[in-house]
Amino acid sequence: MPASRSLNRQILGLALPSILANITVPFVGIVDLAIAGHLGDAAAIGGIAVGTMLFDMLYWNVGFLRVGTGGITAQAFGRRDWRCASETFMQGIATAWLMAILCLVIQWLYVWVSFLVLDCTPEVASVAKEYFFIRIWAVPATMSLFVFKGWFIGMQNTVYSMITDIWVNVVNMVASWLLAFHTPLGLKGVAVGTLIAQWTGLALATLLLLGRYRGIIAQGSVRHAVHWKHIRSFFRINADLFVRSFSMLVVYNGFTVIATYYGDTQLAVSAVMMKLLLFYSYFVDGFAYAGEALTGRFIGEQDGPQLHRVIRLLFWWCMGIAAVSTLAYAVFPQTLISVITDDPTVHAGCGPYLFWLILMPVFSCIAFTWDGIYIGATASAALRNCTVGAAVGFLAAYFLCAPFFGIQSLYIAYFVHLLWRSAYQTLFARKHVYARVATA
Repeated sequence: MPASRSLNRQILGLALPSILANITVPFVGIVDLAIAGHLGDAAAIGGIAVGTMLFDMLYWNVGFLRVGTGGITAQAFGRRDWRCASETFMQGIATAWLMAILCLVIQWLYVWVSFLVLDCTPEVASVAKEYFFIRIWAVPATMSLFVFKGWFIGMQNTVYSMITDIWVNVVNMVASWLLAFHTPLGLKGVAVGTLIAQWTGLALATLLLLGRYRGIIAQGSVRHAVHWKHIRSFFRINADLFVRSFSMLVVYNGFTVIATYYGDTQLAVSAVMMKLLLFYSYFVDGFAYAGEALTGRFIGEQDGPQLHRVIRLLFWWCMGIAAVSTLAYAVFPQTLISVITDDPTVHAGCGPYLFWLILMPVFSCIAFTWDGIYIGATASAALRNCTVGAAVGFLAAYFLCAPFFGIQSLYIAYFVHLLWRSAYQTLFARKHVYARVATA
């Protein structure tokens, strides 16, 4: 019992800062949509949703920068290998800037290709492009912040991650709102606000890193870190995680892309519903980050009994959150929609899909919890295989159901992918997680 209490304190100490930070994340998207909803119409909401999706396509594909950095660093922390921790950070930052420069170079080509696929009205496309070409200049800062966040989590310090995230998200919301409503920028203010938030967030994260971890960072060598012999393992893990990120992109951005074929109103409805569907996950993600940090730490320490205990406790916490969230979605759905938009057409259009909100926590809790555990175990190949299967399941379910259920098939497909992830990771946990510790 004392061991469980101590572990619960460690879990909460890591999870609560992440939850506090994550709570602000959906509000950024909600504020962006709310600005569009109050300044414009369904086309404005759809344009911001599509513009945001264009960045999701970029950032999902480089999500491995946070995930890979966090898992490797957590295991280095468990071994007390500070040189490895330092050089993992250096490898992550070098990769982030290389990818950011590539994104800036191909930005026009990227947008052109994207709108060959997207089927949206000229009004939606105009808003989306205007938003994209302003916000693109925040890419270097955003990609670097992925590395900072992963490294802080791996070092068992979600407080610094929380401080940085809250700063970025609050500045984003306040700056976007002020610039949109109190300057001539209008909807452009949403993109400029994001630009300001990301770069000031990077400055803050750098100050936090140097203030506490200067000695650890000094133990690494940039030349040693970026030598192929030493960076090869980092790239191998992250290549698997890149495929994972791309597969998740197929699901989450596929949701928006498919919705564009049903018209501006249904696109706006789908954007609102996805924000609400993901709101619950930000609470569970706090415990997933705790699982990432502690799983990596106990594997690094080769402490099998603690690994078993922490995984069991993580699932108890996440199941509790799922139960509370199901109740909240059942009681307050209309209130939540009203926060995002006052457009009566969009508001009414959400009605047929509200029951999915009630199912979301139950279906997704297991998948989201295992994600953090697998990341901490650096089980990158298993994560890759799982999410590829989930993406295939999502597409297959949609195309099989669409002739019979129309746009409802989009939600059916989303839940099929969640079921696949939950089942796969549960079945293979012993092989890919527990087996990483000799005494487990």
